[in-house]
Amino acid sequence: MEWPTLAMLAVCYAAWTLGTTVLSAIALPLAMVVVTLATALHSSLTHEALHGHPFRSRFWNAAVVFPALSVVVPYLRFRDTHLAHHRDSILTDPYDDPESNYLDPVRWAALPGWARAVLRANNTLAGRLLIGPLVGTASFLAQDLAAMRHGIARVWLGWALHVPALGLVLWWMTSVASMPLWAWAMCVYAGLAILKIRTYLEHQAHESARGRTVIIEDRGLLAWLFLNNNLHVVHHMHAAVPWYRLPQLYFANRARYLDRNEGYRYRSYAEVFRRHFWRAKDPVPHPLWPKP
Repeated sequence: MEWPTLAMLAVCYAAWTLGTTVLSAIALPLAMVVVTLATALHSSLTHEALHGHPFRSRFWNAAVVFPALSVVVPYLRFRDTHLAHHRDSILTDPYDDPESNYLDPVRWAALPGWARAVLRANNTLAGRLLIGPLVGTASFLAQDLAAMRHGIARVWLGWALHVPALGLVLWWMTSVASMPLWAWAMCVYAGLAILKIRTYLEHQAHESARGRTVIIEDRGLLAWLFLNNNLHVVHHMHAAVPWYRLPQLYFANRARYLDRNEGYRYRSYAEVFRRHFWRAKDPVPHPLWPKP
């Protein structure tokens, strides 16, 4: 067992529980901040669970993150798509990388003007925060619905298991919690928006697979919420290493990792905001993909 991860799970559930009950009755704005942060942290802990933490048992790892606090992504679907994403050779591929934000230029050219405008806005950090959860969820649901229409049993299973996970959260919010449902919905959306900061530039289009994964040398609140996944190339190279060991690994071998990812690095999330809040890092159509 990994006690730091179990302790973080306890903190997360305690904060979410207090935020939706006692704290919301005393100071709703503060409660919403707490529930938002707990929602984002729970997603990071879910990411740890699908990578084999804090237990050796796949069942118990899924069990400790069972409540669907972030509502929209079934655990099994997250697990399947994310582990597929961990094949570095396909990173940023518009078709084979399930987490790619790039489109095939041929598909991009065929989109209507309004869709291209939405995706261009979504490609700035400001857009990713404002509309990113909506755009990402719509795209994810469209792909899963298509897979379900084609009878892919694994996708059906993921959503079937999601029903009780989401039902538990909805029961709590309607029967126990004192937080209004509209406030909770805003917290969920805000939590998903915070996660978009992490995924915004985790990967870039690059000729070499080794140059596609970022390092953000941040040690603040966001790095804590993301469980050090800002040191992303370290995580991709050592996916079985728990979150609390990543900083030690990175800073003890900093030159090696920066050589590994060909210097794709930011000093902090403040630098990310300064450089990309209004200005997109990359175009939506994959810049290295064959153009129409």
